[in-house]
Amino acid sequence: MIDRRLFTNFDWGLLFLVLIIAGIGVVNIASATASYSMQDTSYAIRQVYWILIGLFIVIQVCSIDYHLFADVAYWFYGVLTVLLLVVLFVGKTTMGATRWLNLGLFSFQPSELMKIVIIMVVAHYLANFTAPGRLTLKDLVNPFLLLGVPAILIMKQPDLGTATLVVLIALSMILYAGIRLRAIVTLLLAALPTVFLGWHFYLRDYQKERVLNFLSPERDPLGSGYHIIQSKIAVGSGGLIGKGFMQGTQTQLRFLPEQHTDFAFSVFSEEWGFAGCLVMLLLYLALVLWGLNIARRCNDHFGSLLAVGVSAMLFWHIIINIGMVIGLFPVVGVPLPLFSYGGTSMITTMVGLGILLNIRMRRFMF
Repeated sequence: MIDRRLFTNFDWGLLFLVLIIAGIGVVNIASATASYSMQDTSYAIRQVYWILIGLFIVIQVCSIDYHLFADVAYWFYGVLTVLLLVVLFVGKTTMGATRWLNLGLFSFQPSELMKIVIIMVVAHYLANFTAPGRLTLKDLVNPFLLLGVPAILIMKQPDLGTATLVVLIALSMILYAGIRLRAIVTLLLAALPTVFLGWHFYLRDYQKERVLNFLSPERDPLGSGYHIIQSKIAVGSGGLIGKGFMQGTQTQLRFLPEQHTDFAFSVFSEEWGFAGCLVMLLLYLALVLWGLNIARRCNDHFGSLLAVGVSAMLFWHIIINIGMVIGLFPVVGVPLPLFSYGGTSMITTMVGLGILLNIRMRRFMF
């Protein structure tokens, strides 16, 4: 029988917060895509479908004791690693990147779900770590090997943004678990030659251009610097209270690239201004802090690490996407959780939120 305490401890507040953000996102997508054809609402409607599918997945994730994720973590890791290899050979290529598997009715991006699987794998390893004291460099060999394989495969697609996110999520969990200061200093020193080698021998020309144009967008204002320039114009033109719903000139005249996906926040900024952006940032801050509070109140180490991992995933998505659209970071393909249009991103986010709700429901049992 299902324990009744699972229902009484369901976190309706978190679900309500998620629905508020997702609802604002749907309205924003409707505005962002209105100029594609006269009052086109197909993207917004499809986003609603993805939200409903995501909520169904949340229910399914909540119905499983999250401790079972530790038992299947390495199996999921192996399957997704194979799928990442398959993508490199038979994946669907869009805009020069091969990231998708065409499954007929829909396309599937394995790298997105790898974020969730990395959270499970790293949480499983760290929860079973038994050596006394904080983690040393020797202790980090296994998690770095587990992290390195999918990160390299994702970069080969190429998808530098998702690869960076996978690494940042894992590092956030490792820092939460505790790492010795000497290990941190050693890793930082080792990163310097790694960055140098990566720049000269690994990054592709267009990726180098993104970094250079991030530093100086005016180098190529009509080419690779166009995205940052137009996004900053849209954000800045919103002023204090914005131009109003569907009144943004950058959006409706289609100066903004990818305005319903990666640059959805630019659309919102132009229409609702600083006041609207402040509300959105507070909503996202509440979402991340909610996840961290679930981690703090969890009674077992594995659940706490899972919650931290999901919170880190949300946090880095938010930071990188918003930093990208206002010119603080280079342009990478990182969507804004629950806000940008996209099925795979929505499903991945909902799986993560389902894990948070799962941990919250069962915290009294352990």
